[in-house]
Amino acid sequence: MSQKNVLQIEEMTLNQLHVHFENGELTSFDLVKHYLDRISKYDKDGPKINSVLEVNPDALFIARNLDRERENGKVRGPLHGVPVIIKDNIDTCDQMHTSAGSLALQNHYAKNDAFITKKLREAGAVILGKANMTEWANFMAYNMSNGYSSRGGQVLNPYGPGELDVSGSSSGSAAAVACNFTMLAVGTETSGSILCPAGNNNIVGIKPTVGLVSRTGIIPISISQDTAGPMARNVRDAAILLETLAGYDPEDAATHYAPEVSSYIDSLDKASLKGKRFGVAYEFCVRYLNEQQKSVFDESLEILKRQGAEVVYLEKISPIENEKFDYNVLLYEFKSGINHYLKSVSPSIGISTLSDIIAYNEANKEECLKYNQELLIESNETDGTLTTPEYLQSRLNDLEKTQNKGIDLVMEENKLDVLISPNDVWYGIPAKAGYPSISVPSGFDDNGMPLSVVLTGEAFTEKKLIEIAYAFEQVSQKRVSIELK
Repeated sequence: MSQKNVLQIEEMTLNQLHVHFENGELTSFDLVKHYLDRISKYDKDGPKINSVLEVNPDALFIARNLDRERENGKVRGPLHGVPVIIKDNIDTCDQMHTSAGSLALQNHYAKNDAFITKKLREAGAVILGKANMTEWANFMAYNMSNGYSSRGGQVLNPYGPGELDVSGSSSGSAAAVACNFTMLAVGTETSGSILCPAGNNNIVGIKPTVGLVSRTGIIPISISQDTAGPMARNVRDAAILLETLAGYDPEDAATHYAPEVSSYIDSLDKASLKGKRFGVAYEFCVRYLNEQQKSVFDESLEILKRQGAEVVYLEKISPIENEKFDYNVLLYEFKSGINHYLKSVSPSIGISTLSDIIAYNEANKEECLKYNQELLIESNETDGTLTTPEYLQSRLNDLEKTQNKGIDLVMEENKLDVLISPNDVWYGIPAKAGYPSISVPSGFDDNGMPLSVVLTGEAFTEKKLIEIAYAFEQVSQKRVSIELK
């Protein structure tokens, strides 16, 4: 179906969708059929974007039931009848598998919904399917291709299939949203896995503060850094999805100190850039950009200035910028986390430890080890107790230098509202801090690669970040839809 279909469903916002729902011009059942049609034509045929790993066989039945609820006067909220695709490392207690893209877990059916899956169902969302992803959330091999999994194959960037990097482990979630295979998607991030694919696929991605969104029922990498987050074609829709995902979970201690969720959209129409102070470690951020990419970032800074914002140029934001980046926290926490998760996997699968995953891959190396598994092996060599001095010192160093002596300090000293950076250059620091970031489209380079700016704030400042991101989006208007053929 082209973008000239009767209701112009492609690029439709949630607000527009609900007007059509209320007017009886569109049903959730019809919308799900529309997306399934596009997936069949363009994800598995045509350009073969390969973003959707599995379709929910109950999706049409769920949609029809939600339509009946609407007809009877029951509307659960803004996600009622709205199709959402979720990443393949998020548990669903239904007929879909949860495998993190691996063949080792290709037959794993989760016994329970993830906490956020339950929240989506309660909100009336239609879980349309599972998104393909970089296997084990890109924590398997050093040279793993972004978007590749042994179970699902390679996700392609719709803006340059086979040529442009799709980026990050939430690649399928991002590409599916960009291609209008779904209204919304949920990704997960440990370090860049929402922000980077959102940027490379010309959509919006929100990486929340660790603890705002429950991790229960999500295949982990790092208890310190993991979070799920929304992906959408515009800031408002992403914020609406975040409102549903966020919330207290008795089983996830990180959520226990998070503030109660307030509306992220109630003041968007009043959002302004005027008087806002943006901090940028400019030389650090542009050091690896080519001239075109630097020009697009400079244009974003000029947009801010023209709207009355102040741009404060900083020498650095965190001492870690001058250190060799280490991944000790991830190496140590992955073994502990994955062994705990695997306790929920049926014994019939034959995978109960990280050692079993490594052995399975080695026994099926032709299918499973296209890119090797050095990270799995290195993690498995740790003791899995999280008592090793190297781990503890890395964890404490990350917190001290990204929070107390990093983001918190520089924002307070310079009276900043937000930090800004180009996509794919600075995400690791807020990831280590566990702090929120939003990726918003900012343009394209000469090769057609989508670019974005990433806005970062202190812990639990999502509302402020969303308002600033929305104001930037409204004046920049850099989202460009793809017409698949």
